[in-house]
Amino acid sequence: MGATTLERVESFVPERSVRIEELGEHLGLRRAELGVFRKFYGLDTLRFDPGMDLFDLLLPAAKRALAALPAGRRIDRLVFAHTTQALAPADVEIAQELARRLGLVDVEAFALSHQACVSSLGAIDVAAELLRAEGETGGYALMVTGERAFSPIVQLIPNTAIMADAASACLLTVDGDGDVVHSFVTKTLGQYAEWLALTPEQNTEFGELYGPRLAEVILEAVAEAGCGFDDIDLVIPHNVNALAWRQTVKALEAPSEKFFLENIPKLSHCFSSDVFLNYTTLRENGRLVDGARYVLVTVGLGATFGAMVITHRTRGSGT
Repeated sequence: MGATTLERVESFVPERSVRIEELGEHLGLRRAELGVFRKFYGLDTLRFDPGMDLFDLLLPAAKRALAALPAGRRIDRLVFAHTTQALAPADVEIAQELARRLGLVDVEAFALSHQACVSSLGAIDVAAELLRAEGETGGYALMVTGERAFSPIVQLIPNTAIMADAASACLLTVDGDGDVVHSFVTKTLGQYAEWLALTPEQNTEFGELYGPRLAEVILEAVAEAGCGFDDIDLVIPHNVNALAWRQTVKALEAPSEKFFLENIPKLSHCFSSDVFLNYTTLRENGRLVDGARYVLVTVGLGATFGAMVITHRTRGSGT
């Protein structure tokens, strides 16, 4: 059937950076609560620009990813993956408007959102399956993520995360020269679907099983990829908070150095874009190794756990 390949991954964050204390009044957080976010959750600064338009956020990464499209090829589908259900007025179809602004003519453009922050990985899987269903080689899809923390209601996940502005884009195809996708595993615990309406007992229960369940999904994805966790060079995760990742690291009985957590204090949690922000940071710092295997991992409110195993290929290496 052919393997999904990620031909180019790009990301974008606004220039404006703020310390979490600057958002205290805006989010209704007391000094003690901000102290918990800093000391225990590991947050420090994040990118937040209330004056930025959504499309100004989305377009830079999308344009850079499109620049990697081979001459003579076209985009067959554009998928916009997002976490927050309502990002624009009801009469604005974001995916179709994005396609128009990118100059993509006669492209099938649609959005996916019901896996929350796992929607980005899910969109890659869906787009690739649609390309394979066409039965023709050489088709390409563009997956775009990005949303603004436009309201305190969506910017603050109580006792968990402070959301930031960011966007990313991924150009993908089947049997291309880019990073090979070996597996994609998700698990949804529907009993925790009403996240903000959970009882204190349910919150405690979910907190206790978070690390073990995420570890299970990671190991299942690794096994489905035909390798062991020792064969994974690095876990490229979401940036929800450092405490959640300490729980997962403990459940996996793995060294903390195997998890890229350096962007948590710099960028905070950026909805569906985290794993791609972290991927591009690693690439720009020369830390993605040709032929090495990585796990992209994220969790969405609801509660969906997702992990995708890839092999990085330096463009043109053919390995």
